[in-house]
Amino acid sequence: MATEKELSNFLESVERRAFKHALYTVRNEESALDIVQEAMIKISEKYGDKPANELPMLFQRILQNTILDFFRREKVRNTWVSLFSSITPNNNDGDDNFDLLESYAAEEGSEAAESTADKLEREQVLNIIDDEIKKLPARQREAFLMRYWEDMDVAETAEAMGCSEGSVKTHCSRATHALAASLKAKGIQL
Repeated sequence: MATEKELSNFLESVERRAFKHALYTVRNEESALDIVQEAMIKISEKYGDKPANELPMLFQRILQNTILDFFRREKVRNTWVSLFSSITPNNNDGDDNFDLLESYAAEEGSEAAESTADKLEREQVLNIIDDEIKKLPARQREAFLMRYWEDMDVAETAEAMGCSEGSVKTHCSRATHALAASLKAKGIQL
């Protein structure tokens, strides 16, 4: 079980990287700080009794889930704000046929303005990529996700995985080649 000191040291060691990751994802400093703080509180409250070597993977999962929760909340909030802000309160022209859906205009570049076909295509490609990552051998998947998704360097990944830096490089190389080949076979060029 991780001691308070181990948990504190762990959180201190991942704080900057977690903030960078959250900031890159949400593109807002205040939101990124809130996300990191929420993730740190969750791991402290719910998983503080776990062994210290399990904390990195748990924290990464919690951070990802917290970021997803942020986007879900933002989507709902933006939808309602957009809907209500497009209603003009001074509709005194006597038009009883006012239709909210006809007056709603999605913000350019937003997900709401994206065509249904584009949304479906993006979702399908992401699902295929996710499925192909799941098919990787466990060690390759672990190294790949830590290095390229969590932006950990080779030394940090090796320490978290309990292997040499050379092994991390080998696992990552094999994973990227396998993913590239399987995605290319499915017609996806990245």
